[in-house]
Amino acid sequence: MKYRLLKAGILSTSVVFSMLANAAMQSLDKVSVIVDQGVLLESEIVELVDGVKQGAVTQGQALPSDRALRTQAIERLILKSLQLQMAERMGIQISDPQLEQTINNIAERDNITIDQMRQRIESEGLTYEVYREKVREELITGEVTRANVRRRIYITPQEIETLVAMINQQGAEQEEYRLGHILIAVPSGADEEQISKSRGTAEKVVELLNTGSDFTKIAIASSSGPKALEGGDMGWMNVNSMPTLFSEAVQGKKKEILIGPLRSGAGFHVLKILDTRGVEIVEVEEVNARHILVKPSIILSDQKAEKMLVDFRTKIIEGEEEFADLAKVHSEDPGSALKGGVLGWNDPSVYVPEFKEALSKLSKDEFSQPIRTVHGWHLIQLIERRIDDATEKRKQDRAYQLLFNRKFNEETDTWLREMRESAYIELLDKKDL
Repeated sequence: MKYRLLKAGILSTSVVFSMLANAAMQSLDKVSVIVDQGVLLESEIVELVDGVKQGAVTQGQALPSDRALRTQAIERLILKSLQLQMAERMGIQISDPQLEQTINNIAERDNITIDQMRQRIESEGLTYEVYREKVREELITGEVTRANVRRRIYITPQEIETLVAMINQQGAEQEEYRLGHILIAVPSGADEEQISKSRGTAEKVVELLNTGSDFTKIAIASSSGPKALEGGDMGWMNVNSMPTLFSEAVQGKKKEILIGPLRSGAGFHVLKILDTRGVEIVEVEEVNARHILVKPSIILSDQKAEKMLVDFRTKIIEGEEEFADLAKVHSEDPGSALKGGVLGWNDPSVYVPEFKEALSKLSKDEFSQPIRTVHGWHLIQLIERRIDDATEKRKQDRAYQLLFNRKFNEETDTWLREMRESAYIELLDKKDL
């Protein structure tokens, strides 16, 4: 491990005096390391070393020599000091309410009350106040790390596509489908008229099934497949073990879906997914809505903004005005105003809580009463709802997150190393040299 020698003029006189004053206030303590514009006290190093030793005893772990342990502790504290100094330059702070919320979350995660947490902390030799500040430091270092590392990460669409393909391949090993199968055979050497006739029969079968006819009965009566007498039930098959024509058609589909007709050398196949297992299907509700946003101002009071939308609602319902026309003239949401207030299809969770809640109570084409959000007053109309298959998007999101986490860890190590190498570090205790 290399440390730079002290360079004259690096530290200002005020900083040196501050260090000396800080050290003087610690009877039996001293400055052991200078870290850029900060210092590490001997007590900090000893506290960390003792904590590691205590943890090792509790868990029955072996430890290296005291010198190696001390060196590692100093390195850990140097990095923390550099991160906290950078956070201060960036203006990153954690307020007391944020801190208390985090501690409450920790207690909830551990299924204990705050009082029980206090007792546990004190039993480990810490005061609650010291614990709070340690949590605050962890939150600050986490924020400064994310702020600096996130902008170093770039993920290409090709990387996501490749990882999604791997996820699909791994998932396919677990996917099993119970298929119903009807084969409308085409005789060997059939001419176009015969092929056309078989195709018409298959299409008629699909039409009957879509209007509620029983699959089993039609399979027994019409199928030329090997499982006709079993009502076309092919049993459970892994997606990788079924015919390629079938696997490509059924993969990612859900129970009760009809597929076909599919053309093969044998004829025309109609499939029904009777059941699935090991298949991940993600569905989300999406809403298409439109709104008119009016923002209160010095000129337009909160009450007048609300009343304006009440009047708009009445005029729209009575047919005196068109929603789109009012949105184009009066809405203060530039993204939707020119579209007549239309927001397009979205997952409701993208909206602020009040807007989302109002949407959840609306039926198709219904208008809300004016609602207040952080953005102002809204008049909302629900245009339509739909259930969307988000399976592929969920896989892409998962792939992105996996890639991000991997690159984040790699870039964090690089960023910390670069920050450490560019910092001014001086060891003042001879035993650390």
